[in-house]
Amino acid sequence: MFKKDPLQIIAFQTYGSSNHIYLRGRAIEDENINLEQKGVFQLLFNAWKRFETDEIKNTKLKVKMGDDKFFYTKTDNDGYFLLDEKVEDISAYANEEGWVNLEFSFREEQISRTIQSENRFPGEMLIPSKKASFGVISDIDDTILHTGLTSTLKWRVLINTLLTSSGKRLPLEGATEFYHLLHQGKTGNEANPIFYVSHSPWNLYRYLKYFLKKNNFPKGPIVLRNFPSPFSKKNKDDKPQKQKEILNLLKAYPKLKFILIGDSGEHDPDIYLEVAQAYPDRILAIYLRSVNHKKKMLRVSGLYKDYKTTPVLLIESSKQAIEHAKRNKFVT
Repeated sequence: MFKKDPLQIIAFQTYGSSNHIYLRGRAIEDENINLEQKGVFQLLFNAWKRFETDEIKNTKLKVKMGDDKFFYTKTDNDGYFLLDEKVEDISAYANEEGWVNLEFSFREEQISRTIQSENRFPGEMLIPSKKASFGVISDIDDTILHTGLTSTLKWRVLINTLLTSSGKRLPLEGATEFYHLLHQGKTGNEANPIFYVSHSPWNLYRYLKYFLKKNNFPKGPIVLRNFPSPFSKKNKDDKPQKQKEILNLLKAYPKLKFILIGDSGEHDPDIYLEVAQAYPDRILAIYLRSVNHKKKMLRVSGLYKDYKTTPVLLIESSKQAIEHAKRNKFVT
């Protein structure tokens, strides 16, 4: 008889406001994935475990904030949960950067399986600081982390994701410095929130979180997407999930302006242009990293040729972006 894996709750770094909580995560079996793993076989095995998850379905969860506030939610058929509700003022629970510490636990009495951490799993939610003068919404793939999305047949993506540990992945040169400058703002103490919004599936959440932390990027909410079902039908008028998440952020913080950062390889240019056109007074600038693909770069240049409302910069290096941000007084 095989020994069953212990249960765990993975609470995603998310965001909210003083009167609104928006908590996301997933309850799955703990496969004990080593993010520093070496060796081709073990890396492939870890990659398989990320996507072949054993979810804890339709299970009640409890969320504790401080010593006196409790919230309740339930996982769906894929083990995911979303707690999206208005609350009384919770700003007192946030630290000076705006982070609120949370504790998640299982409620089901019938869960007799081993649970790690004595049925206590940490989570965090960001309430943007009142000192913030703008927010940053950034892609991850080929924006701060080279993935090879423009490579032929996406072979580079497979090699980088499946055969390289997150601890060995390197950020694009100068990206960490640029993001810290944006986080600090023009006063050096603004705590501008950084939201990492990617087209990657939630299965890669811990992989990407570990990469961001190890490479000293500013901590921020990480927003990914559900792994698409092979049988799901998409309405042709549906917006990409990434675009929907960006619009959610704009609605969540109606008084906050944003800088959008992405790459020129896939859909970021189209999504960012549409968002900027819909909210012309909310987008301060768009930074798009250039990719080594002549046809794609020509397309992006043509896309923004007649667009003059928001500053748009196609950047070859972080140094260019930093200089532009300084000229526009986003950073000091």
